[in-house]
Amino acid sequence: MSIACIACVDTGEVGLLQMCGKYSGTAAPGINCIMWPFQTVAKVPTKVFQIEVRTDTKTKDNVTLTVTSVIQCCVDAERAHDYYYKLSNPHQQVSSYVHDCIRSLLPNHELDKAFESKDEMASTIKEAVALAMQPYGLNIVTALVTDMAVDPTVLKAMNEINAARRHRVAAVERAEAEKILAVKAAEAEAEAKELSGKGTARMRQAITEGFKGSIESMQHSAGMEAREIIHMMITTQYLDVLKNFAESGKATMVVPHGPAAINDIQAQVRNGFSQASMEHKDAAELQALLGFPKKADTNRAA
Repeated sequence: MSIACIACVDTGEVGLLQMCGKYSGTAAPGINCIMWPFQTVAKVPTKVFQIEVRTDTKTKDNVTLTVTSVIQCCVDAERAHDYYYKLSNPHQQVSSYVHDCIRSLLPNHELDKAFESKDEMASTIKEAVALAMQPYGLNIVTALVTDMAVDPTVLKAMNEINAARRHRVAAVERAEAEKILAVKAAEAEAEAKELSGKGTARMRQAITEGFKGSIESMQHSAGMEAREIIHMMITTQYLDVLKNFAESGKATMVVPHGPAAINDIQAQVRNGFSQASMEHKDAAELQALLGFPKKADTNRAA
């Protein structure tokens, strides 16, 4: 504000002195004496200000993006006259450089790569804009890429692709877990069968040793041959099986049927009768030798 011949410049500003419209120097913050109305003061703020730029562009895989970038900059106090006299619309001119930089970078990257290279893009924007604005006394403090907006349909497709990829990874992990479980179950089953086989082998060895001991004992005590002892043991086991079969109450006997089976049954019956008659004859002869009366004589005496 200028009153009479005194001009006040606030802190955070720089005053540009003009003599009849011609730049004649700068005025520091505070009270400055001027020759009014021939000399005037134009104030230029030196605070950091922000320019937000929205750029529509396309990636290498033809996906449309809206990139939001922020340029934070300030006026160089020593070159404030260049900024004031050479730039007519700083916001628009900075935005043009940002548009040009982004649209030269993103078409070289696919969508995924574009999201990954935000920091690289911000650094490139800062370097390009700083180099372009340096002759005009505008210092670029920092450049930020704050947002990259994709069309909703493209965003939905990207989410579906990521979901499918994660489902595939989950399926692979699930299959690996099932494979491990199957391998462990097979190993456990193999160990169980191995132990079962060892137990069966030990049981059969014990049975064999028991049979061997029984045979040796009966040979020493009864003087029987090994074949006779084996036949007697098999007969005893057969009778035990028939006994258990009869006592179970729910068992069913299956008799083989067919021409050969009938002949076998007839042969077994004939052998049974033959053996019975021979045993009866041998018993009668034994009774005669011992002097026992016959069954008919005993009935007659009675």
